[in-house]
Amino acid sequence: MLKQIKKIIVAGFLSVATLFSNQAFAETSPYVLMQQTADKLFSDIKANQGKIKSNPEYLRTIVRNDLMPHVHVKYAGQLVLGKSLSSANEAQREKFFDAFGQFIEQSYAQVLTQYSDQKVEIESEKPTDGKSIVTIRVNVISANNAPPIKLDFKWRKNSRTGEWQAYDMAAENVSMVATKQNEWSSILRQQGIDTLTAQVAQSAKQPITLSKK
Repeated sequence: MLKQIKKIIVAGFLSVATLFSNQAFAETSPYVLMQQTADKLFSDIKANQGKIKSNPEYLRTIVRNDLMPHVHVKYAGQLVLGKSLSSANEAQREKFFDAFGQFIEQSYAQVLTQYSDQKVEIESEKPTDGKSIVTIRVNVISANNAPPIKLDFKWRKNSRTGEWQAYDMAAENVSMVATKQNEWSSILRQQGIDTLTAQVAQSAKQPITLSKK
């Protein structure tokens, strides 16, 4: 049971893994951006439990408003596609990125149905001068005195704009980007990006459902 709860919480926090892209100010620390966005997300979920219970699809609205404006969908999608990116034309890439963005919205809205006011602690800010990649540790603390779940969020500084953009998350050394690469690689090799895009788009249409307690 504890293992299942741990997996649910980890999945829920994948939603923060690819946050904070083009609206982030270049001079803002990634630690500050992570704290602000996490605070907004979970505050809105907590404040709108009534709406969510009567209409679980409202979680999509919260995700769309609080997360998606900051999600670096294209960069995350490029990493997921890996070598297949070079063989796809521009139209195919854009269609995949659009489907992938919708998939992220649906996936994170669904896993966030499991959020129940867990405590989130973000590590103290460290200097980022001279660095282009930063890993930020986040501890997710449950109320049942279980050991904290340690999540490492990967941040990359945009060389053109100077913006810090979160692009991946590792839970117990398991990368979100690498997981999707492995999951979808056989489809890309055997059937191509168009087939994968269609499957991802279909998955994105799945309704948001609340788990029965």
